[in-house]
Amino acid sequence: MANHTRKMKLGAFLPAPGHHVAAWRHPNARPNGGLDFDYYRSLAQTAERGKFDLMFLSDGVGIRTHYRDEDELSRWGRMVHFEPLTLLSAIAVHTKRLGLTATASTTYNEPFHIARKFASLDYLSAGRAAWNVVTSVTDAEARNFNLDQQPDHPTRYRRAREFMRVVTGLWDSWEDDAFLYDKASGRYFDPEKLHILDHRGDFFKVRGPLNVARPPQGYPVLVQAGSSVDGQDFAASIAEVVFTAQQTLDQAREFYRGLKDQVERHGRSADHVKIMPGVFTVVGRTRAEADEKYAVLQSLVDPKVGLGLLTDRLGGIDASQFPLDEPLPPLPDTQGSKSRQQLVYEQAQREGLTVRQLYLAVAGGRGHRMIFGTPADIVDQLEEWFVNEGADGFNVMPPYLPDGLQDFVDMVVPELQRRGLFRTEYEGATLRENLGIPRPNNALAESRRVAVGAG
Repeated sequence: MANHTRKMKLGAFLPAPGHHVAAWRHPNARPNGGLDFDYYRSLAQTAERGKFDLMFLSDGVGIRTHYRDEDELSRWGRMVHFEPLTLLSAIAVHTKRLGLTATASTTYNEPFHIARKFASLDYLSAGRAAWNVVTSVTDAEARNFNLDQQPDHPTRYRRAREFMRVVTGLWDSWEDDAFLYDKASGRYFDPEKLHILDHRGDFFKVRGPLNVARPPQGYPVLVQAGSSVDGQDFAASIAEVVFTAQQTLDQAREFYRGLKDQVERHGRSADHVKIMPGVFTVVGRTRAEADEKYAVLQSLVDPKVGLGLLTDRLGGIDASQFPLDEPLPPLPDTQGSKSRQQLVYEQAQREGLTVRQLYLAVAGGRGHRMIFGTPADIVDQLEEWFVNEGADGFNVMPPYLPDGLQDFVDMVVPELQRRGLFRTEYEGATLRENLGIPRPNNALAESRRVAVGAG
């Protein structure tokens, strides 16, 4: 067994009923799992049994699937599910160490709401909250918020940067020891340890303070998933965990080195940012068993759904306009997910895929790396990326649930532990402690101390 001092980080990416586009049709899947709390509680407890760092819930403020009519939409799974902050607040009661990551948009929320909700989740979970910061990418979401289409890519990221300054400023409203609760003196808090933000910017005007004390972690852990030029710069400036998609070791190493360099250019420590590519894993006792599991899922893909998913992965470019049995032609620019469009287009070119073959290829991993095989096969490939600076860990994407997560926990995690790649017990109580990410200082308090010292 190798003695690895650096340990792999693991996230469990858990959309009900799983990541494969046909997962809901699998005989063992729970098609109604998105609104079944007992089901999600069990998934979270399985991830915690496997010593995962965090569970990860994606989200959008609308049905983000690309569809041409309601008949086509009716063939999709994952249409309805819990709002993630509400769900994770309940799951916090039933877990003790697992990090709880909810997705929320900077485009269709206000900073005060986000700061308050995630601070509350951090208290409810005793320091295990994380926020996956997204800018949203679909017009379907815009149409639920008084808009006909989403703001353009640069505008979304300019808003997001200001949004983050406001949210972190609100989390710094109070110093950690601001609240005295002194009954004898009648002093509830120390007024010297209150900091009014009074932000005025291009997008937001927010006075503060936040009506929740500074979170247990200082800030909930900040997660980001953009890989475009804007997305990478944004991640380098604020993110502590980066969820990304690469399909080859060369791609992964290039992204890893590039982002870590950008992090340092922003004056931050590269060691304090964990890069965790998504991996779609199909585990079998034999390779043949793993291949058969995947073949079953592929046989359940509805062609209309496959084309709709491909349209989504191409940034909203309608895939149904292209001949199915011909190569994907060059694509126009998108205001959707630029990085995912590029990734899928490069996959089609690299593997010589027709449009039909491409939609089947993205049906599982949705552009992420796919790994099939025995536990040893899976770990061989994860280890290769981990030891060669392609990843600090992985966001595990089970093909269908609950079996896919149970297979990983029961078969892959023990092999990771046997090789010394992964923890056998949690290192700490908070998510930051388990990830090895420091608690941030209070920026507003530091600014005041500097100003007082200068005066």
